Amino acid sequence: MKARFSTKKIYVGNVAVGGDAPISVQSMTYSDTRDVAATVEQINRLHFAGADMVRVAVPEMEDALALKAIKEQISLPLIADIHFNYKLALEAAKWVDCIRFNPGNIGEKGRIKEIVKACQERNLPIRVGVNAGSLEKEFDQRYGATAEGMVASAEYNIKFLEDLGFTDIKVSLKASDVDRTVEAYRMLRPKNDYPFHLGVTEAGTIFHATVKSAIGLGALLLDGIGDTLRVSITGELEEEIKVGKAILKDSGRVQEGLNIISCPTCGRIEADLVSAVAEVERRTAHITTPMDVSVMGCVVNAIGEAKHADVAIAYGKGSGLIMVKGEVVAKLPEGELVERFVKEVENFAKQNSE
Repeated sequence: MKARFSTKKIYVGNVAVGGDAPISVQSMTYSDTRDVAATVEQINRLHFAGADMVRVAVPEMEDALALKAIKEQISLPLIADIHFNYKLALEAAKWVDCIRFNPGNIGEKGRIKEIVKACQERNLPIRVGVNAGSLEKEFDQRYGATAEGMVASAEYNIKFLEDLGFTDIKVSLKASDVDRTVEAYRMLRPKNDYPFHLGVTEAGTIFHATVKSAIGLGALLLDGIGDTLRVSITGELEEEIKVGKAILKDSGRVQEGLNIISCPTCGRIEADLVSAVAEVERRTAHITTPMDVSVMGCVVNAIGEAKHADVAIAYGKGSGLIMVKGEVVAKLPEGELVERFVKEVENFAKQNSE
């Protein structure tokens, strides 16, 4: 895994993005933003799911005017998502912590100047959010909806902001497929040091969105690219946060919680491994100490994998072993293994978090 690219650190509210800050996970509400109660309820759900910040759609002035009341009732940093009408950004900038605008549909550059001025007055960052499906006409005609076109749009708009003396910028380059998304981010990354917001847009239902995001965001994270991310799912908000955090963890960018190693199902398994792993996941979800644990279902894989885990179950026929750092600490009947395993995991976590 490559080291993260060194990027400029900006702040979205009290959350640092870029530099040495942890990679943050965010989501977006789907309520009508003008419905303050519904929007606050969704933001609170995201907060308890572990989101670091939240974005809301601002398609009409009624939505922009609701932002003050929303901001007063939440603790997460609030980002306004602006398309087409720059005046919405001017109102939103009075209350939010960041403005995201789409250069492909915001209109002539005088409007962007007004957005920049409003953000400068409140020290707000701007996300230049380039989408393959809505490039400015000049870039679409020259490049089409390609990675090259996305990068050209981003570079043009970054320079435009810089020429106005504005550098509190983060950038996203989203397409609805993995290939263009990854290519665009990789192409732009060496050309500036602004933090990148990662995402595969319009990724689909939870199954497809999880697969696309794991491939695309995972590839970029392994390349050292990415400072904040959103997993776009057609579905419940909490799943975006859950999948995003899992991608960060399994790509190695976050060292937190259990890495559970378990057998694939096969004819050699000598225990109810599916139930055992599900119980282990449920009962250890609160543990944040990084550790490798192994739940293996037969003698072929069990001992070898268990020896390399911090804590392990090695199932046999009707019984099994509990191992800690490769040493057998107990041989128990199958029905007692998970209980002892969880105790050993909790002990290991306690000893290694002090």
